[in-house]
Amino acid sequence: MPRSERSPLLLAGLLATAGITHFAAPRQYDETIPRALPGTPRAWTYASGAAELALAAGLALPRTRRVAALATAAFFVGVFPANVQMAVDWRHRPAPLKTAALARLPLQVPLVLWARGVARNAEGRS
Repeated sequence: MPRSERSPLLLAGLLATAGITHFAAPRQYDETIPRALPGTPRAWTYASGAAELALAAGLALPRTRRVAALATAAFFVGVFPANVQMAVDWRHRPAPLKTAALARLPLQVPLVLWARGVARNAEGRS
């Protein structure tokens, strides 16, 4: 399988894994939901998990890959406030946890760029 074909499947696998964990261990995600959002944190946790699973499915299928990749890039931008909330809330936790929370913030940039690259490659193959 060419590298360009693996990249969207790896991204789909990352999203699918994250989506599943939103349902298997929701409490850790509930704590990252910004309090300013309406509704319950659990509803947002489940909604974001379902979105990740849908995006993963879209990335896995060549026919829907371009649109799913663009939606994935937007999703990664959209969940950034939850990562900021986590960094703020975890600032007094032990150093390894605080470091992990802070490391998530710049990680969004390569994820967005990865999703955009998948979209560009899908456009070139249509």
